[in-house]
Amino acid sequence: MSKVKIKTGMLLIILPLIVIFIALFMGRYPLPIPLVAEILWAKLTLGASGVPLKYETIVWDIRLPRAILGALVGASLAVSGAAFQGLFRNPLVSSGILGVSAGSGFGAALAIVLFNSTAHIYLFAFCFGGIAVLLSIMVGSIYNTTPTIMLVLGGVIISSVFSALLSFLKYVADPYNQLPTIVFWLMGSMASVRYQDITIAGLPMVIGLAGLFAVRWRLNVLSMGDKEALSLGINTKLNKGLIIFCATLATAGAVCVSGIIGWVGLIIPHIARMLVGNDNRLVIPTSMSLGACFLTFVDTLGRTITGSEIPLGILTALVGGPFFVYLLKKTKGKGW
Repeated sequence: MSKVKIKTGMLLIILPLIVIFIALFMGRYPLPIPLVAEILWAKLTLGASGVPLKYETIVWDIRLPRAILGALVGASLAVSGAAFQGLFRNPLVSSGILGVSAGSGFGAALAIVLFNSTAHIYLFAFCFGGIAVLLSIMVGSIYNTTPTIMLVLGGVIISSVFSALLSFLKYVADPYNQLPTIVFWLMGSMASVRYQDITIAGLPMVIGLAGLFAVRWRLNVLSMGDKEALSLGINTKLNKGLIIFCATLATAGAVCVSGIIGWVGLIIPHIARMLVGNDNRLVIPTSMSLGACFLTFVDTLGRTITGSEIPLGILTALVGGPFFVYLLKKTKGKGW
């Protein structure tokens, strides 16, 4: 392995850690860097920090789990988007193309209406996200085959159905308690994240990320088309299913705990390709690192710039729209 690859790999690992550390001392209640470093060192070495308890609570119990989960969610959405863009050979595809976001939104809203429990929201959002993808695949396999265009069409149809069901739940929900909760969840937020949320949602995200990282080289073959992939000895049906499964696992794990956060799975893979080219062996890890940095930064920005927290979906859309205008100008509408 060349020194350049080693340095690049180390940079991709270190960069999210730096952004997470920055998030610990930034906020509406800023803390000095030496104080944050002392708290982290004391916690990691199981020693006494001598820092007031309220500062330890802010850094260790509030900001750190939020920053870690933000990095995981950003990495999951970005890598899933990159995988789907390579698989479907379409630069406009995002992590929610097969309906996982719409299904998760409906599941979360259903849990809010029926139970209004955080545990039920996570469970229902995750399960219905997976159900939406399964239905999309069933629609895409209506002719006993799974061409990419049929999968995308199935995703559009299922997303539309779940969006309609979500609108129905918003219509029948209690306008004073349930409806505001649904609306706020759909805008995306990590305001109430704790370490147990990392344990619950982190497992599917890590499994999905690891799976996509392991098969990233096969995306290069699948992106050439089914005939070319078959001629090279690749089982296209099996590998497509594996990539869709891992991407769905990562996306559903992210959405169930953070709500629906748009644009991350669309713009981050484009930035990665602008930096390292179209080789998915490099695009996947680069998207993972950039996605973690981007969402952690946006979350920090959302809880810092105003007195009340700005939902993540609003900020990512404000960043994503202008960036796509820039991308169209740079590529002259030619895509990749």
